[in-house]
Amino acid sequence: MKILLTTDGSENSDGAAKFLNKLQFTADDEISIFYVIGWVPILSEWEALFPDFQVMRKDVAPKVLESCENILKTAKAKVSSSFMEGYPDKSIIDTAEDTGVDLVVMGARGKRGVGSYIVGSVTRLVTINSRKPVLVIRPLQWGISGSIKILFATDGSEHSDAMAKLIASMPFPDDTEITVLNVIPSPFEDIPERFAMEINDRIKRAVADARTREFKESGEIIEKTCQLLSNKYSRIEDMAKIGDPSAEILKTAEALKTNIIAVGSSGRRGIRGVLGSVSRHILNSSACSVLIGKS
Repeated sequence: MKILLTTDGSENSDGAAKFLNKLQFTADDEISIFYVIGWVPILSEWEALFPDFQVMRKDVAPKVLESCENILKTAKAKVSSSFMEGYPDKSIIDTAEDTGVDLVVMGARGKRGVGSYIVGSVTRLVTINSRKPVLVIRPLQWGISGSIKILFATDGSEHSDAMAKLIASMPFPDDTEITVLNVIPSPFEDIPERFAMEINDRIKRAVADARTREFKESGEIIEKTCQLLSNKYSRIEDMAKIGDPSAEILKTAEALKTNIIAVGSSGRRGIRGVLGSVSRHILNSSACSVLIGKS
């Protein structure tokens, strides 16, 4: 597997590197550490800014890269590093494309404050616009002890199938625990609870019949997903729930003490900058790390 590990010299970036040490890499795997020196191309100020960029290239960039390199000294993968000047999000996306990596790994550098998990603008833009899967590492996963716990939320789409294949190819440890979850949307989701009792018996029977079919389809989705993962992992559990997908995924992740929530990006095709509402909400609201897959 080829991984692009982005760094900005922050504690968050070093934390993402620490998480990678938990994975079982081989000599065939590659980790490319990548640092972007951000700049604003204002021509009238370029002459004044140029000496500062010289200092960044000569003194700062090597130290930023060396910090991540030192953390990954024990990793069995081939480790390389590079930097460039440019817009961080575009440079990361273009480099991921040009080098053909399988996964982009980023530290979650977001807003501070208790209960605030909104990711920073660069992380958000890369996650939205990248055609490569993106793994965003939260602080809670910097130093995982014990087995890694993954909650894989699948809806049976091509995006979810692509995510299953990605997880099956990743060098997670053999004792990794995976829970496959399918959430069936509730037919009464938009009906206030105090009015729910007024629904007549005919509608209730129709809903019950539909629910029977939906649970059957949910079971088929879960079974297909588990089969895609079973060749690599032995510790796989499954469950189906009814309700709002985003809320149920987050609630289940908290109950299971999940380390990583894996979701496919089911945004509209052909429109750049659009993530599916579920994946976007999970990215912004999850206390644990998030893996966003791309088909």
